[in-house]
Amino acid sequence: MTAHQQDRAGYRAKSRGGVRVRGRVRGWVPDRARGRAGRGAAVRVARRTRVVLAAVAGLAGAVALAGCGEAEVFDAGKPHSPEETIRVVPHNGAHGVRADGRFEVRVPEGRLERVEVSRTGDAGRRPVAGRLSPDGMTWRPVPARLQLGAKYTVDAVALDGAGHRSARHTTFTTSVPTRRFTGHFSPQGDATVGTGLIFSLAFNRPIADRAAVERAVKVSARPAVEIAAHWFGHRRLDFRPRERWRPGTEITVDLRLRGVKAGPGAYGTQRRTVHYRVGRDQVSTIDAARHTMTVRQAGRVVAVLPVTAGDDENPTYNGRMVILERHSVTRMDGDTVGFGREYDIPDVPHAMRLTRSGTFLHGNYWAPPEVFGGLNTSHGCVGLKDIKGGGPHTPAGWFFDRSIVGDTVVVDHSPERTVAPDNGLGGWNMPWELWRAGSALG
Repeated sequence: MTAHQQDRAGYRAKSRGGVRVRGRVRGWVPDRARGRAGRGAAVRVARRTRVVLAAVAGLAGAVALAGCGEAEVFDAGKPHSPEETIRVVPHNGAHGVRADGRFEVRVPEGRLERVEVSRTGDAGRRPVAGRLSPDGMTWRPVPARLQLGAKYTVDAVALDGAGHRSARHTTFTTSVPTRRFTGHFSPQGDATVGTGLIFSLAFNRPIADRAAVERAVKVSARPAVEIAAHWFGHRRLDFRPRERWRPGTEITVDLRLRGVKAGPGAYGTQRRTVHYRVGRDQVSTIDAARHTMTVRQAGRVVAVLPVTAGDDENPTYNGRMVILERHSVTRMDGDTVGFGREYDIPDVPHAMRLTRSGTFLHGNYWAPPEVFGGLNTSHGCVGLKDIKGGGPHTPAGWFFDRSIVGDTVVVDHSPERTVAPDNGLGGWNMPWELWRAGSALG
């Protein structure tokens, strides 16, 4: 009888002694084979058997409770649950999670094999990028800040310390801020604009952290030029290059304001990309003293039109302005701009806004023909000869058809002061170094 056979014989004897081990034991030999072994071999094996029996006795109870076969005797223990193996913060089903709250997937032992996170919000379902720690035990999103009002889904697979594989699926939802901020701008995307366009964001509430908001807005151009930001107070952010845009330039505005914290409890909601194309270059110069407007395209004079500007009591602003809006017909009510009931014209034709304070370049059908090119009679606007309803072949109709938002209009020789840089898109009246100094990023 070999030593191996004697060990198995002892194992069987121990089993008969009261601890029953399930499963067939390999290497078992019938009792009658015992007599064939030499007496000396039996003594040597007996010593070894006592050691083996002591070890088996310590394991027998656990094996019987587990109900496993002989191969399980040497296992380290049963696998942990997925919740124990893979820890996800925030917890599964969490609601109202803060945008700056903690978000991570980790294992207390072992390593993460795969982590897939997706975000569902107003932009649809999108994957969330993340970074695994060098030891493979922790995953965190990049960037760390979450988006507001979004549902996050986490699918992770990991190995625990004993090599058992677990998978876990969780979800949580971020909070929707009670105080939101948005930036209003015009024109909307995919527009062809003039070379004088300044991209301007007017926010619906004061911005306390102007640097954070400025970082979240990127204005770029092709071909590339230096573009600088300038804050006018805490509600307005403008972007422009040193000089007017070159014709044909492609402008891209990336608004990444969603989830950006602008102040206590105030978060942005916008996430979009806007594209503009710069059209031909047109600059129209009004000489308020001579009552003329000279229209140049690419530096070449294409027309000289007679105008009437603001009278002595209400002179037109001097300086460079930009066409903000175009209306075939609009109403002009003096009460809305501080003139009371001095005028209320319901059908002003070919109207183009130059300032937020109410300066327009528009068609005029009610003034006598001799004022155009001869007198300044308006409340500050610049008038071009027109007919009621607006005529396509009048000076006003001709100019309206050849103008776009973003075109530059310059007023000279008026007794009024220069238009303020934040009145409309008057930022071209500010020196470049002073403009650049208005950035919150230094």
